[in-house]
Amino acid sequence: MGMLVQMHKKYDTNVVVFLLYHPTFMFAIWLIMVTGFSIASVALLLIKTIDIATKIILIQQLFEKRQLSQELSVMLLTPLHPAMPYLGLIAYSPMVYLSLLG
Repeated sequence: MGMLVQMHKKYDTNVVVFLLYHPTFMFAIWLIMVTGFSIASVALLLIKTIDIATKIILIQQLFEKRQLSQELSVMLLTPLHPAMPYLGLIAYSPMVYLSLLG
């Protein structure tokens, strides 16, 4: 929940500023240009786009519309597992490697 509050501050400033705070999104765009639209790099950009779109939808529902289902509010208040921040490293590293190979 705290992460959404911080993201809302950046989103409220400007959407472009919000996107600049996601360097992996910019990296995925750069990777597509370098690899010539390899399948893995396009998949990586698709995952990052869905991730950012989900965050924007959550921010809009929570802070602008103030409509949140009970299940979603319980989910947002549930603490994350300590290994959660490292899942991105496990998922993205092989995809970057595959992008550069193909």
